[in-house]
Amino acid sequence: MLIETRAYARAGLLGNPSDGFFGKTLSISVRNFGASVTLWQSPELHIEQQEADANTFRSIFHLCDTVGQIGYNGGIPLIKAAIRKFTTYCVDQGIRLSNRNFTIRYSSSIPRQVGLSGSSAIIVATMRALMQFYKVDIPIEYLPTLVMQSETEELGITAGLQDRVIQTYEGCVYMDFAKDLLDSRGYGHYERVNPAKLPKLYLAYNTDMSKVSGKVHNDVKARFNRGEPLVVETMQKIAHLATLGKEAVETQDYEQLNHLINQNFDYRTQIYNIHPVNIKMIETARQLGASASFTGSGGSIIGMYENDEMLNRLFVELKKLNTRVIKPYVM
Repeated sequence: MLIETRAYARAGLLGNPSDGFFGKTLSISVRNFGASVTLWQSPELHIEQQEADANTFRSIFHLCDTVGQIGYNGGIPLIKAAIRKFTTYCVDQGIRLSNRNFTIRYSSSIPRQVGLSGSSAIIVATMRALMQFYKVDIPIEYLPTLVMQSETEELGITAGLQDRVIQTYEGCVYMDFAKDLLDSRGYGHYERVNPAKLPKLYLAYNTDMSKVSGKVHNDVKARFNRGEPLVVETMQKIAHLATLGKEAVETQDYEQLNHLINQNFDYRTQIYNIHPVNIKMIETARQLGASASFTGSGGSIIGMYENDEMLNRLFVELKKLNTRVIKPYVM
C-alpha cells in the first residue's frame, strides 16, 4: 500500500499576525508550492533522508550557504515530531494502532525562510499520511491544533494556528482565534470563503533572504502580554481587518479590499521593526499601483493588481530586488 499526501504553501491575506494574539485572519492556500509525503509499509520504521537533512558538505562555504537557505534542520525533526504527536493523540483518545511499521519519504517545493509555511506543510502532509495508514479520523477542526503542538510542544518552535488551519482546510478561510474558544475547546472558528470571489492577486517572494545579514529582534509578544496599549489596540485593529476583508471578498468590493491589504501592513509597522529589504519590496509594489502586505513574518508579500500590464511591471521591477512574482493558484 503506497500512500501519497500533500499540503500546500499558505499566504496570509488579512489579519496577520493577529492569529498569535487571539485575533482573526483571512488566508489562502497557494497550490503553486507544496510539501509531499509518501508512506508505505515496511519491516522497520524508517524516515528517508533528503538533501536538506544531509550532514556532508563540499566545503565550509557550502555548509554556510546550505544553512542560510534551509536552516539548521531539514524535515526529519518535523516528521519525528508529527509521528510522536499523532501517537500521543491516539493513546490519549484510546485509539489502538495496528502493529505495523512504515517507511516515510518527504519532498518540498515551498521556498524556505520567506513566510510561506514550509515546515508546517510537511507536518500536515505527514499527519494525513499517518491517518490513512492507521485508519484514524482526526476531526478537521482539531487537526491544525495537533499540527501546531507538534512544533510548539515537541520542537519548541513558536507557532500560531493560522498556517495550520489554511493548510488543513485549503482554499480561502476566515479564522477567529477568540481566547474563549481556544481555552474551552482548543481551536477557533473556521469558515470557508469562496475562492472564486477573490480578486487578481500576485505573490512575490525574495529569493535571496538567506543572505540578509542579521535578524531584527521584536518583543511584541512580551509587550502584548504586559498589556501595552499600543500593541493591544493595534492587534485588535489588524484582526478587525480580516472581518472587513471577508465581507469585501464576499461582496467583491475590491476597492475596499485593496485598501485593507495596504492598511494591514501599515498597522504592522507601528509595532514591529521591519527589515529594509522587506520595506523596499512593499514600496516598490505600491509605487507600481499594486497593494502590498506580508504573507507571513517577512520575505514574501501579497497584494492586488489591476491588469496584465501592472503585473508585468511587478515582474520586472521586483526582479531587480531578487524577488520572484507569481500568480497564486487557489482553489
